[in-house]
Amino acid sequence: MGNSLVRGSVGWLFSLVRNAAATLRCGAVLWTVCLCSLLGGGAAHASSTAMLSDYALAQFGAPPAVPSGALPDAARRAVDAFVAHSLDPAADPGADAAVLQAVADTADPRLVWVIADVMRFTWRSATFSALADTGRALLGIAFESISVREELLDHLIAWRVPAYPGYLAHKRAVFTRYVDGWDRLFVEGDIAWERVSWGGVNIDARRFGDPDTACACIPAADNPDVSNASDATWLRDTDIVFGVSVNGEHRAYPRRIMEVREMVNDTLGGRALGIPYCSLCGAAQAYFTDGLPPGVARPVLRTSGLLMRSNKVMYDLNTDSLFDTFLGRAVTGPLSEAGVVLKAASVVTTEWGAWKAAHPDTTVLVEALALGRDYDLRNTRDARGPIFLVGDVDPRLPVHEDIVGAIAPDGTPVAFQRTAAVLALQRGETVQLAGVQLVVDAGGLRATDADGSDLGSHPAYWFAWSQFHPGTELWLP
Repeated sequence: MGNSLVRGSVGWLFSLVRNAAATLRCGAVLWTVCLCSLLGGGAAHASSTAMLSDYALAQFGAPPAVPSGALPDAARRAVDAFVAHSLDPAADPGADAAVLQAVADTADPRLVWVIADVMRFTWRSATFSALADTGRALLGIAFESISVREELLDHLIAWRVPAYPGYLAHKRAVFTRYVDGWDRLFVEGDIAWERVSWGGVNIDARRFGDPDTACACIPAADNPDVSNASDATWLRDTDIVFGVSVNGEHRAYPRRIMEVREMVNDTLGGRALGIPYCSLCGAAQAYFTDGLPPGVARPVLRTSGLLMRSNKVMYDLNTDSLFDTFLGRAVTGPLSEAGVVLKAASVVTTEWGAWKAAHPDTTVLVEALALGRDYDLRNTRDARGPIFLVGDVDPRLPVHEDIVGAIAPDGTPVAFQRTAAVLALQRGETVQLAGVQLVVDAGGLRATDADGSDLGSHPAYWFAWSQFHPGTELWLP
């Protein structure tokens, strides 16, 4: 399967053992669900493929029949019992078969969402295998790799299988059983909760400006210490930095630091900024966190530990409002109710030598913020493709192709294949599409409109840009 790629995280290594067992097992649950489907049991109807892309259908096939509306009483009792059983550490593992049989009898593919949620946290290989079999049968698929949970979720996403009414309560119960601090985040909002998964780290709930509190989280940097270019002797000229310019002031955020921090709350050029970096998506972004609607205080952005289609989900420490990080849009809580959408500033990906040559007065984050680490995730963990589920991916470019993306003045999302754009500009050609033009900035690329105004462009992998901006206009040479 095109997106069943080798996962390279520590969490994935643990799942290998469980998944391998699942691929060998074909239990009674599988045959029961298949039989129910053949007999036409349940209130299922043929799912429409009209809203699915041709490439999703080509890669994943036609979706199964999916019921609509509320769960019937029997199905509701079955999923309630299943979730309660999964959360009980004293539950008899021997009861798995009976509990899952009741879920299987529903013949409802929507229940695979909560099955996959439980799979993310279960520690019993036999239970994991039974869950995998039940999910496989409900979807009517055959596994093609050892990453069986990811295959279930990729199919659900690609087929646009909806969550059932009441799903959030079940998901909340499962997730908050294992990670402290999530209880206040799992609330209703403008968010597809079924697509939210766990990235393997805890929530960063440290107070603003508290750099010393240890946490099993990815620790944001608040008001980070900076130095001038001449004092940054620890950086090599070839090191990758993310450059941001605001009101004539310039600052470099070394990738080495951003891979450790993934979030910076900063001030530059008299403006407040929130700068998330998602190494999984190759996306370095910069958002203005001031100038918001009246009565809305500056959000303090933190990493929630959650992912949506492999993109980090950030939240505001002050209000517990979640954001769609890629779009800068608040999706839950008071900030969502206030309609907060953060305006983007451009992020230029380039080498340190080129950035400081173009901006000799630049400041740069200090080495201590890297906490002694130097992951280089781009060339190690992420080198072979996404390590978490992404669903279907627009096939116009390879999944991990580097692009520079921007939103045109008329709202059209536009992406430029980065390598080809650089070569074209070096030849003196104009690179533009849909009212967006690329220009060279300190050895990197930045997007402007026809008048030269900045459009808040940023780098990303193609799979990420295309899934959060479906139907994007793509520039190719």
